[in-house]
Amino acid sequence: MTDVDVDEILRTVEDPELGTDVVSLGVVSDVTVEDDTAEVSLAHGAPHAPVVAELRSRIEGAFEEHGIDVRFSTQHDDADGVSGQPLPGVENVIAVASGKGGVGKSTVAVNLAASMSRRGARVGILDADVYGPNIPRMMNARERPAVTDDEQLVPVDRHGMSVMSMEFLTEGGGPVIWRGPMVDKVLTQLLDDVAWGDLDYLVVDLPPGTGDTQLTLLQRVPVAGAVVVTTPQAVAVDDADRGMRMFTEYDTTVLGIVENMSGFVCPDCGSEHDIFNSGGGRALAERFELPFLGSIPLTSEIRTRGDDGRPVALDDTTETSRAFHALAGAVMDNVSLVHRRTQAGE
Repeated sequence: MTDVDVDEILRTVEDPELGTDVVSLGVVSDVTVEDDTAEVSLAHGAPHAPVVAELRSRIEGAFEEHGIDVRFSTQHDDADGVSGQPLPGVENVIAVASGKGGVGKSTVAVNLAASMSRRGARVGILDADVYGPNIPRMMNARERPAVTDDEQLVPVDRHGMSVMSMEFLTEGGGPVIWRGPMVDKVLTQLLDDVAWGDLDYLVVDLPPGTGDTQLTLLQRVPVAGAVVVTTPQAVAVDDADRGMRMFTEYDTTVLGIVENMSGFVCPDCGSEHDIFNSGGGRALAERFELPFLGSIPLTSEIRTRGDDGRPVALDDTTETSRAFHALAGAVMDNVSLVHRRTQAGE
């Protein structure tokens, strides 16, 4: 190879969002060159995020100008906080929350997880909604989990994802009437006593509101960030506002706002109807200076495929599935942004 300064090559590569070179940001943790091939180790924190592909492309381009091929590897940081592993084997915990019920939070959580898995990520989903666990039906996961020799629960495998739910730990279909200490105990078991294996992302479907489950999660696990779900309706937006303030109090990054049920397209006439008003989610994001992650339309296929246990985001054949894929890409990019800012000491 030609006599080049590897550090100088990398300093010509700017982060697409932060505008600083990747060396100064700490995104490139190690690089070695042998036989005209550079092996570059990246500490981006969010496997399979679209922004990672852009980072790799820019680095490849910089080295190609000097006749050097690039091979990438990813650094797994064991430090405390968002850069480390919040649970054994789990790189990122993403909380999906809403200020009130009925906004489609579980639907968003399931399809977010499915879309990330479809991108190639190793994904788990934890149904932490003790009072209304819907994930087992929406994932067609009804069997009870196995138990290892050391008494850890083994998540149910469904659609290539690891699934665990409060419902797996309760008997029958009666109402769950638990006070705070019991909720804390069961959620702690689901966090500490589950053999999740190696996951890039664990999506946690929280119950609506700002109760004991949310506080237990935020107090016990470093959460990479929260996705807040609302409909455009003013009442839902007001409740989402209160939910976001809870995450702020616990120094948890809000990755952005999702506006669910944002519009209904009539299958007969093709016209769009704003059944729950419009623009509320985007306005909320602007008020808090947070990313607006996208709008999810109100369609019958979301319901039918959710009821059948086949999340719509498992494919990309419809406008609805593509909306979820765009959402997942935005969430993963924002997780990476949080990591890269942490690496840079921001």
